[in-house]
Amino acid sequence: MTRVAILGASGYTALEAIKLLLRHPQAEITAVTSRQEGNAHIASVHPSLARRLDIRLENLEPAQVAGRADCVFSCLPHAASAEFCAAVVKAGARVIDFSADYRLGDADTYAQWYEHKHPDADRLGKTPYGLPELFREQIADAPLVANPGCYPTSAIVPLAPLLAAGLIEPRDIVVDSKSGVSGAGRTPKLTTHFPECNESVSAYNVGRHRHTPEIDRICSLASGKSVEVIFTPHLIPMDRGILTTTYSKPTGDVTEQKLLDTLREFYEDEPFIRVVEHLPGTKDTVDTNFVDVTARLVRGRVVTISCLDNLIKGASGAAVQNFNIMFGYPETTALA
Repeated sequence: MTRVAILGASGYTALEAIKLLLRHPQAEITAVTSRQEGNAHIASVHPSLARRLDIRLENLEPAQVAGRADCVFSCLPHAASAEFCAAVVKAGARVIDFSADYRLGDADTYAQWYEHKHPDADRLGKTPYGLPELFREQIADAPLVANPGCYPTSAIVPLAPLLAAGLIEPRDIVVDSKSGVSGAGRTPKLTTHFPECNESVSAYNVGRHRHTPEIDRICSLASGKSVEVIFTPHLIPMDRGILTTTYSKPTGDVTEQKLLDTLREFYEDEPFIRVVEHLPGTKDTVDTNFVDVTARLVRGRVVTISCLDNLIKGASGAAVQNFNIMFGYPETTALA
């Protein structure tokens, strides 16, 4: 049995992680933390957990967390997460960090996009990126794993195989994404207030969304060449789900069948990637850890379409998948 602590347990991703771990036969939730909710019972913050998890929120120090858990799921915000996670790892527990703090390769890029000096910069570029489909071997023995962003997962999954095979140009890639409102988190804000977002679709952070350098970095690793994308996210008036369309230039003559075959071969043994013939929609993957992906050739451009549940494969499901790899459990445990 592996003891698990959840940091920042009041948010949506923490709730999803708890729900998944409750059905994991080898995981025991031993601590849930919050600095805002006092010593409230978890069910007072997440009523759906009533009679499912009898535990109270606590405000614990890193050493206390490490003393009560073998693995820590950190759902803390960026900057705060790295500072806490570094101390937890030093105290002897392994960590899966949901924030963006360890996803980028260097401190300068992090400071540019997150407007903070990184509190644990020595681990940047050395912490495995928690997308098992690309980095499974590095994840297995890591003391700390950087759980991927939801948007980046939806872009990297279709692009990485095509870049690795040299079928598409690494520059001039357009990534167009639509996400449900839960992607903005549980903290109330004007843009996600019901009268503001209902019956409306809007783009945001055009050209400056913080997931851009994350997509660039992982796609560059897959390609072996520098990749730069134009990433435009949109808010869709639904609870959960992401649909991402990418547009890129082929490097030479390529057929639609070749694109699909390349994706299928790359993900042949991956339990959570489904390469499909049809055009997938977000309802196909809601409440699952799957990514559905397809490709088309349109007027000399390669078009990929992918969808996933932003709270599962885009966050908590990926974390449980990483947890399984790190502790030697079958990768699909609690996720199949």
